Amino acid sequence: MSEPRRSFTREDPDSRRAALIRATLELIAEFGPQAATVRAIAAEAGLTQGMIRHYFSTKEELVNAAYEAHMQAQTEASEASAGGAGTARARLAHFVAGSVTPPVADPRAVSLWAGFIHMIRRDPAMHATHRESYLRYRDLLQGLLSDALAESGRPVPEAEARRLAIACNAVIDGLWLEGGALPEAFGSSELEGIARDSVGAILGLSLLRDEASQ
Repeated sequence: MSEPRRSFTREDPDSRRAALIRATLELIAEFGPQAATVRAIAAEAGLTQGMIRHYFSTKEELVNAAYEAHMQAQTEASEASAGGAGTARARLAHFVAGSVTPPVADPRAVSLWAGFIHMIRRDPAMHATHRESYLRYRDLLQGLLSDALAESGRPVPEAEARRLAIACNAVIDGLWLEGGALPEAFGSSELEGIARDSVGAILGLSLLRDEASQ
């Protein structure tokens, strides 16, 4: 279905747990959450069904772990986009652009979002994971925009930075969804340019493509 099955030894329990998480994500991305049965997950991971019970108390716990791993990877990819930039404004520009381009924004990521989102309302553990992942990303964005504004001589109080981060995050989320669902509808670098311009407009800052080299 995806990658060739791999064999495992007694010495790599972390690898087996990770394989179960990857298998869950592959099934949900490709066929939806209903396809992520215990039998299908075990087969996709190349492990026995007993291994799921060994590492996770319930299938729901495994699905929540998969959601957490996916969201963490998404945030880390956005964060990595800003890592090599020099100025605070350049770091923000990189972060925004990275949040609306692959691998963060792609059809698979949107499929996973669609598969997970309905679970969040009915599963308290999933809801908690969603809240934590949202706040982690928003806090990163808030720190970056606070630094960029301070660097530009316009520091803002924490409450105002929070408000700006919520607004900017909403714009980024919308562009992320459109870019992942309909990537063919946009030209090369179009979405990242719109994202930088939109966030820059909210903040009153210029976030130009050229700042990627700073």
